[in-house]
Amino acid sequence: MPNTLKIVMAQLDLKTAAIERNTEKIIEAIKRSRDVLNADLIVFPEMAITSYPPEDLLQRNDIYPLIRKSLDDIAKACKSIAAVVGYPRKKGKYLYNSAAWLQDGEILGEYDKQELPNYGVFDEKRYFTAGDQPLVMKLKNTKVGVIICEDVWHKLPMEQSIKAGAELIVVPNASPYSYSKIKRRKRTCQRRAANNETPIVYVNYMCGQDDLLFDGNSMAINTKGEIRYQAPTFEEGLYEIEYDEESHDFISKPHEIQDKLSDIYRGLVLGVKDYVTKNGFKGVLIGLSGGIDSALTLAIASDALGHENVHAVMMPSDFTSQMSLEDAEAQAKTMGIQYDIIPIKSIYDVFEYELTPHFEGYEKNVTEENLQARIRGTILMALSNKTGKMVLSTGNKSEMAVGYATLYGDMAGGYCVLKDVYKTLVYKLAKHRNEIAEVIPERVITREPTAELAPNQKDEDSLPPYEVLDKIIKAFVDKEKCAEEIIEQGFDPEVVHHVIKLILNNEYKRQQSPPGPRITSQAFGRNRRYPITSGYLDQLK
Repeated sequence: MPNTLKIVMAQLDLKTAAIERNTEKIIEAIKRSRDVLNADLIVFPEMAITSYPPEDLLQRNDIYPLIRKSLDDIAKACKSIAAVVGYPRKKGKYLYNSAAWLQDGEILGEYDKQELPNYGVFDEKRYFTAGDQPLVMKLKNTKVGVIICEDVWHKLPMEQSIKAGAELIVVPNASPYSYSKIKRRKRTCQRRAANNETPIVYVNYMCGQDDLLFDGNSMAINTKGEIRYQAPTFEEGLYEIEYDEESHDFISKPHEIQDKLSDIYRGLVLGVKDYVTKNGFKGVLIGLSGGIDSALTLAIASDALGHENVHAVMMPSDFTSQMSLEDAEAQAKTMGIQYDIIPIKSIYDVFEYELTPHFEGYEKNVTEENLQARIRGTILMALSNKTGKMVLSTGNKSEMAVGYATLYGDMAGGYCVLKDVYKTLVYKLAKHRNEIAEVIPERVITREPTAELAPNQKDEDSLPPYEVLDKIIKAFVDKEKCAEEIIEQGFDPEVVHHVIKLILNNEYKRQQSPPGPRITSQAFGRNRRYPITSGYLDQLK
């Protein structure tokens, strides 16, 4: 069609600071978009050359010659196609979060991000200087404006671009995932397009980067604020759209309907896959207990890495039930996972024997329970050292919040898949995974949760029911409500104060825990920075 622009949204999985690797992938995408897809324009995510966020690597001067060479090489590949490529641009003593317009083998224009986010997981004012000028380039019969990520959440950058003549806005992004954010992101872009009567092409990064997930969900939105096409969640690809230059609208394409549980599950799978493979581990080890958390972790790991790269180890004690032994073995067998049993009784007996003189005069308490967890952690780490496989720890957000976990025991590991997944959500995700194919034994899902570290132990011996606990944690952590506000919602005051004290008292544990994929707006880690030592708790009544 002669009056259309064919645009490719390059929703790519790149690696932070792997400049040569990323450059090769970008050039490959350009060539495919031009030679196979016949595209006029390809738009890459924010900071595509270095990936996002490079953090303090941006303070190393030795990366900037590599970035400049990369940009020049990418520009040379842009023959008979235009490209918008994000990168950090150094100019004198200033650093900008920039996007270049590449065409005819040259760098024809550069745009510097104007709105620098400095909240939550973002720390851009630490590194970048804000830009103040628009970039509008003509492609065929359309004037295309470029803004970057946070710019679209504010009025002025897009309005400035339109005043400079832009008829279509492209937005490279590195917008991290949380399951509450996707709707807000869509509504913001839809409102911005409709209010300005100007269509938007929104291209988002797609990868797992340490504790961050980037979901993709790239979009084409018309002048009425209608989403005419949306790329899949957590799927890498080159997604084509066509823009009609006469109607100023996109030719609509069918796209998948989003499902929250499916998105979360796929995000966790991607987080494991990218963390393990990009860091060069040979596979993963999981302590499989017969409980729900390790069962879901095993399913996610297998889906991420392939069953041949996952090794499950059951480490029974005197308190491990026959049900746990049967269910753990059944799941490993169903999934084709390497499965070993290493009993810990004899090891525990030696520890108990050696420590008995030093424990004289003390009652038995959680020390003996924690000792079992630490023996298991030691076994897993020994296997990790020997085989080169990384340990996946299996704790969930509910446990991490209240400290229902053992330092150097079940918290040992390189990555915690469920770190930002509430216990109630763990059950929902397990049921969701079984709807795809039944791999988690039904008893694992229906049985009462227990750590099996003492006779007849149940989680509710120490904690409120998870349905109650999770609501209190969400109110205090995710929504930052105070105790009085939570109590007003109908919760028992004594329970509320107890849970809040547990949360605050266990900050020291969380700060020693491995990273894990962020799926909520307030994950423990870089966007919730609480002091370990604080007098806040003293003031709670």
